[in-house]
Amino acid sequence: MEICSKITGLEKLSGSFLFHTDNADIKIYFLTDQVIRVRTSFDKEFAEESYVLSATAWEDRLDGLFKEERTRLNPVAPSCEDNGKTFIFKTESLRLEFDKDPLCIRLYDNEGTELYSSLAGSPFILDSNKRVNHYSRMNEDDCFYGFGEKAGLLNKNKTFLRQRATDAMGYDPIKTDTLYKHIPFYIRLDRKTQKALGIFYHNFYESVFNMGCEKSNYWPRYTYWQADGGDIDLFFIGGNCIKKIVDNYTMLTGRPALLPKRALGYQGSSMYYPELEKDSDDAVLNFIDTIKEEGFPIDGFHLSSGYTSQNGKRCVFTWNTTRFKNPREYFAAMNKKGAQNVPNVKPGILLAHPLFEEFNSRDVFVKDSKDPSKFAAGCWWGGTGAFWDFTKPEARRAWKDYLIENVIDVGTDSIWDDNCEYDSILDKDSKVDFDGKGGTIGQLKPLMSTIMCKIGGDAVKEHNENARPYIVCRSGSTGIQKYAQTWCGDNYTSWDTLKYNIPIITGMGLSGQPNEGADIGGFAGPAPDEELFVRWVQNGIFQARFSIHSASNDNTVTEPWMFRNSADIIRNAVLLRYRMTPYLYSAEYHASLTGAPVMRALVYEFQKDPKVYDESFEFMFGRDILVANVIEQGAKSKCVYLPSGCKWYDWNDNFKCYEGGQKIEVPVDITSIPMFIREGAIIPFADNQLMSMERDHTTALHITTAPTLNGEESLYTLYDDDGVSNDFQKGIFRKTEIRMSGQSVVKVEFSSQGDYQDFVENVTVEMIRKDRSPFWVALGDTKLEHFLNRKKFEAASCGWYYSQTKKAVLVKYPNPKKNITLTVSFEDFDLIGM
Repeated sequence: MEICSKITGLEKLSGSFLFHTDNADIKIYFLTDQVIRVRTSFDKEFAEESYVLSATAWEDRLDGLFKEERTRLNPVAPSCEDNGKTFIFKTESLRLEFDKDPLCIRLYDNEGTELYSSLAGSPFILDSNKRVNHYSRMNEDDCFYGFGEKAGLLNKNKTFLRQRATDAMGYDPIKTDTLYKHIPFYIRLDRKTQKALGIFYHNFYESVFNMGCEKSNYWPRYTYWQADGGDIDLFFIGGNCIKKIVDNYTMLTGRPALLPKRALGYQGSSMYYPELEKDSDDAVLNFIDTIKEEGFPIDGFHLSSGYTSQNGKRCVFTWNTTRFKNPREYFAAMNKKGAQNVPNVKPGILLAHPLFEEFNSRDVFVKDSKDPSKFAAGCWWGGTGAFWDFTKPEARRAWKDYLIENVIDVGTDSIWDDNCEYDSILDKDSKVDFDGKGGTIGQLKPLMSTIMCKIGGDAVKEHNENARPYIVCRSGSTGIQKYAQTWCGDNYTSWDTLKYNIPIITGMGLSGQPNEGADIGGFAGPAPDEELFVRWVQNGIFQARFSIHSASNDNTVTEPWMFRNSADIIRNAVLLRYRMTPYLYSAEYHASLTGAPVMRALVYEFQKDPKVYDESFEFMFGRDILVANVIEQGAKSKCVYLPSGCKWYDWNDNFKCYEGGQKIEVPVDITSIPMFIREGAIIPFADNQLMSMERDHTTALHITTAPTLNGEESLYTLYDDDGVSNDFQKGIFRKTEIRMSGQSVVKVEFSSQGDYQDFVENVTVEMIRKDRSPFWVALGDTKLEHFLNRKKFEAASCGWYYSQTKKAVLVKYPNPKKNITLTVSFEDFDLIGM
């Protein structure tokens, strides 16, 4: 057992500092003034070979693989002071201290607030089982968020969590651990200081987090992280604000992909259709026709692996031509209907696979630990299988070739990477290539799915350089957000799952993945009952991935029209999602810049309100809409907490105004989707009904605004592009900055850039103002006509009307196609001349 208890020396290197301790070396890099790497190595090798980092300040052996994704930063040069007892490093934002003996690490912000402290005398340990351990101080009531995809409540204080991605079909959404992702990152929020810090472990051995459920009277309260091997490669991610920490974390590990618009639309799916004995193609095409006949929009179809069935076994890169008679014609027909297939591919290869010997001859598999000339065998769907080694360049090339030839070229730019947890390889010493160096599956297992997603996206672009890939994946490591949309696996049909999938999704959002969703209606177990299904769809319309997908055990198929008495309610909810397209796609754009989640935990937006720290089930949809879905069976009312610091307006009750910082109770029925608009909001929707996010366009833009009563400025960026190609990377987009300010005179300034020409013909601005009607309204230099009659206003192409019912002004005008300012005057009007 080796314990780092004291510092024995310090060297200043080029771009870093190297501490020597009594048992390990510690290398310090100041990547930015808010991101500090503290890497403790007991073998003292410090090899740089990362599959996940997108920003570095050092040379990495794998730079060539990520040359288009990785940015080399110039490290910050901190000041360094030695006062005899402590080494003190300072950047503009942070102060890092190392006490020499006993060794203790502390981190402060530039106001002197302590953000972090290790345990003194034993922060880093290599135990007798050769596991690495890192011990940190905690307060009893600290909040801990993130950890990737985790069941239970959002705040993980007093929990014990494993990082080991597994195929957890039918999991308990409250208690099961682990699920499908491996993301060793969390955010600590101190209730007293209301400041936060991100902590990321750049290590992908299986590991555990003990977040205060262990206690010893010999030490102050502590947490620990423990991994089966590797370095304690720790990144402190500062910023104090959770928003900034997520921003810094995704700067480090990769900005989320800007997905094509179809990825945000309704993705139909069921394991039922591809498992039919024959003519599955006709059944899926009929499903798409039925969707449209029933008045539902759709943008794609997740094609389950039954299309690869050979003699009852799933065999990737093959086609069952009894079920899919002519795959190319089927794909073309689906594309014509605006529902591109997202074909399921799996990295496990059965020994019975008709191409197994061909694959094996190309040497693409993970190897046996004792005899590397043989593949490592493990359980797979239908028997024993071998597993693709995505850390091997030749295997990546082979996978890409097979994927292009047998899937992409058939007619799709979308790939569904599934069953890629690799957890059926029991021997953790099984050998992988590790890009020529050699490694073990225990060292690199969770990275396989992330690299698999990268290769899928690269294959799409190699086939068609201007196609924007849509990759969806069940598993993933840190960095998965760069390549794929994800979902929280094969959930079980229950009210608990509906409820607890919310903090699973928002927890992933706090872990750098904004593009997460759930199988709506439940995947495993029986079909949902009518009320549960309605509530699940009403919740699902706010998720980044919206797919009704099932493999029910009662011979049923979960489809949106399955309950005739509720079909209209479900349809209206899905149609609402499609009208939200301008807001949703803009949220997707914002996510690609900063990692900002689409579904946001309240603490992400309201860190100064301690009452939201333990809120798991309400969330923000984008920046400006609070959603408090009905997730209790038989509910007649809904208790909602409205965060402090602003006013709130009830979307469903004529913008009824509430002060923040209070709980309210609102009546609900089966149609209710409780939504509240934040003061200062700017919310763009479509007034025309879109039925396809990819093919239809917003022609009538409706912008709901809620100016602050003190005149504080609000800024919002409305984003659009073609949603299909990579032309946005060439400047072909439309980015409209909407700036709202003023009190008695409210100005809404529209300023656009980019070469993309949108399809907006008419604009309506709905401005909430409860205390009075406008005096006048002007667009640019032109005052608009005031209508006192609603019918005449609706018949006109331009003008304004004040709704006494909503206490909001409606302004409409043809799209001027130029930068312009809308001015709404709420000044006093001296009607009688006194």
